[in-house]
Amino acid sequence: MNLIKFGLAFRFNNCYYHMLPLFYVHSTIWFSGLCEVSSSRVLELSDKFIDISNDGMWFVKFYAPWCAHCRRLEPIWAHVAQNLYNSPIKVAKVDCTRFTAVATHFKIRAYPTIMFLKGSFQHEYTGDRVKEDMVNYALRMSQPAIQKVSQADSLGYLKETHPVFFGYIGKQQGPLWESFTFNAQKYQPHTWFYTMSHDIIKQEITPPNETAVFVYKEDDIFFFDENQKLLDDNEAVNVTLDKWINSERFGFFPKITRANINDLLDTEKYIVIVIVSENKLNEITQTEQDFKDMVEGIVKKKKRDLHHRFQFGWMGTPDVANSIVMTELTVPNLLVLNSTTNHHHLPDDDPVLMTPEAVLIFLDQIHTQTAPVYGGNGWPVRIYRGFFEARTTLTNMWRGNPVLTALVFGLPLGFLSLICYSVCCADILDAEEEEVLETHEKKD
Repeated sequence: MNLIKFGLAFRFNNCYYHMLPLFYVHSTIWFSGLCEVSSSRVLELSDKFIDISNDGMWFVKFYAPWCAHCRRLEPIWAHVAQNLYNSPIKVAKVDCTRFTAVATHFKIRAYPTIMFLKGSFQHEYTGDRVKEDMVNYALRMSQPAIQKVSQADSLGYLKETHPVFFGYIGKQQGPLWESFTFNAQKYQPHTWFYTMSHDIIKQEITPPNETAVFVYKEDDIFFFDENQKLLDDNEAVNVTLDKWINSERFGFFPKITRANINDLLDTEKYIVIVIVSENKLNEITQTEQDFKDMVEGIVKKKKRDLHHRFQFGWMGTPDVANSIVMTELTVPNLLVLNSTTNHHHLPDDDPVLMTPEAVLIFLDQIHTQTAPVYGGNGWPVRIYRGFFEARTTLTNMWRGNPVLTALVFGLPLGFLSLICYSVCCADILDAEEEEVLETHEKKD
């Protein structure tokens, strides 16, 4: 339903309030009864949205009225809808407390959850909840998942603007092309995909086959070099290409946070993490900077030898690393995660004193499985991890607000102590009374 509403509006407390409209102009109502248009141009969805969610492109906010974060997002979401009004993207919202079937269908576990729906693909938005970022994300997602490079000089422009992108060379048919198309739609929010002819890339790229897929990563190119016989099997190609794209879509030395560490673990590589401690101005000490630069230099120098087995990165805070190793790490430090077994490795030497040669020896020991192994998924480790997390949470609460922490835990413990004391004292008093009665009876 397209509804153009003309009326008066006023602003109060950074929110826009619309008065009664002067008149309405209606156009074709193609999903009448499924949603309504509010004055902010945000569509209100119902359970019937499930039936049409695959039609067109939708930018949807799943919310609950009681959620404070949802209420703060409301005026921003209205501005997003206003900016995207003339685009093919339909901006909408759905109250998951009223329409629980929608929340169940889209597996909503937190509020607010923002999704971009494009055909059968559902992409959750994980960026900052500011108008500009959300509008740019939606506009990018509305473009074709695979874009065509038609001029030779365009390849140089892509290298300057995209630190990582994937390319397809050759005829657009067959299992490899179908798999590339599917994975481009799947990973569109995370990276860029392009198709190009042999004439376009003949000056800069020499593909190994007539049809080839490559990734450009920071001034270097790596080809998807699966066995040519395998390329005739559509299912096998899709699985292996999916795995390859997922492992190659990151830069050589990205910043690792709570938001992307699980994605990095999905690469099934060893995750090599340089741990430093940034202050509020995102500054680190010179010692930490020297160590970080030393490891990054190893990555750049040995990337062709190491990147197939190791994914490097760095953390600006040791908190996540402390949760992994279940101890307080000093900074700078070096942590290596085994993404398939959840074990981790720490160097025996002081990281500050390590040389590039020592780091390479340490990585080679990990690859040959001769380095000491810690952690894992065993029950003792899980129990201790729960204890460590609880202790860390209580410690942080006490450091942040000791008075509130004392009240939160002191009052229940006080009541519990009184109850226990009353129960125990009642038994003692009863015993004393019985002894007194027995004494009187003997005297009589």
